[in-house]
Amino acid sequence: MDRLTSPFQRFAAEEASGGILLLACTIAALIWVNSTFEHSYEGVWDSHLTIGFRHFLLDEPLHFWINDALMAVFFFVVGLEIKRSILLEELASVKQAALPVIAAIGGMIVPAAFYIALNAGGEGADGWAIPMSTDIAFSLGIVALLGSRVPVAVKLFLTAFAIVDDIGAVVVIAIFFTETIHWVNLAVGGGLLIALVMMNAIGLRSPIVYAVVGIVVWVSFFKSGIHPTVAGVVIAMTIPLKVSINPEQFVEQSRALIEEFAEEGNSGPHRGDLALTTVKQRAALHELEMAAREVESPLQRLEHGLHPIVAFGIMPLFALANAGVLLKGDAVALLTTPVSMGIILGLVVGKPLGIGLFSWLAVKSGMAFMPKGVTWRQIIGAACLGGVGFTMSIFVSGLAFDNAILVAEAKLGILIASVIAGLAGYLLLSTSAAKTVTLSESREVV
Repeated sequence: MDRLTSPFQRFAAEEASGGILLLACTIAALIWVNSTFEHSYEGVWDSHLTIGFRHFLLDEPLHFWINDALMAVFFFVVGLEIKRSILLEELASVKQAALPVIAAIGGMIVPAAFYIALNAGGEGADGWAIPMSTDIAFSLGIVALLGSRVPVAVKLFLTAFAIVDDIGAVVVIAIFFTETIHWVNLAVGGGLLIALVMMNAIGLRSPIVYAVVGIVVWVSFFKSGIHPTVAGVVIAMTIPLKVSINPEQFVEQSRALIEEFAEEGNSGPHRGDLALTTVKQRAALHELEMAAREVESPLQRLEHGLHPIVAFGIMPLFALANAGVLLKGDAVALLTTPVSMGIILGLVVGKPLGIGLFSWLAVKSGMAFMPKGVTWRQIIGAACLGGVGFTMSIFVSGLAFDNAILVAEAKLGILIASVIAGLAGYLLLSTSAAKTVTLSESREVV
């Protein structure tokens, strides 16, 4: 069991570490923008950066390169996680996927309804999608604080419905935040996506080729009017998940190569602790490296390689560039607006209500089953953590509003709601874990 769950546990641990850095950058952004250096905050992110050559130049502010370019890499990794989950893991079968999918639907519909109830017809009406998403880094980071007291099944449930949330967010961005479409550019991007699919079909596995074509697809989507982060998810769907050799073949081939390496012994040049391998040993090592790459799919290698970059680089940088909210004198006023209140109610009340209610209906109707060893209190605790919207919610708020005041209201609401939801989820899960331990201990005594 430890071997089966250790990859997920390592993943969750990395998310937790990234969440700590994300929180640090959020605090740094708030301190920065509310200090005597507040003018430099916007000045830094508004400074321009030019990338390209001759007639193919993109001259955009640094804020664009973070929110539209680097976040496309974030969405690319999200896309890889979605594809892996749908084909192999949490969402691989109807039986496994039913509960988190239905829970996620409730966790998107109910928060949006809360927001619309307060903002319908108002200037903040376009922000209805802000409280729909879950920040997986923060939510898993909070769960990680509880360690083994939270069952793995609860972590899997949280991860699965957060992934479905991400799918919903991408669909919303693609449909509702696209204004004018330039069909020629979209056709170019679509043609290149077909080319990527064909590369996958013929067995091309080089990440460099996919990266080069993917960058052109990103530019095409940007020029077409569709938000370029959508390109990240779509490109991820074309990355091969197939392996060239299966684990049994890898073991057999590796043993033969190790034996070939061992036959040479210590016959290479050596003196004390200094030693060189022979030509045959280097050839065996090279073939072993090739076999190690072939037993792992390109999707898995890319996800493993990019995840630390996203968790420890892109997301903290996004937080630093976007979490700055000016609080001088206006914090209470910003917090009581329909936009802020709609987001707070949506994330703090709507998320757990939607996830919990839809989960209960799914289980009671027989459409889904309750994970073994998981209580309803733990489901609600995980549902509360679903209200930690942060990264995705801030990202969507930047797309929904052009008005700087509405953006500030939204960001403050997101920050407050995420703190409340995180604390509520932590307390529910910690107390449910304590009760579970007490119950099991009492049974042992009996």
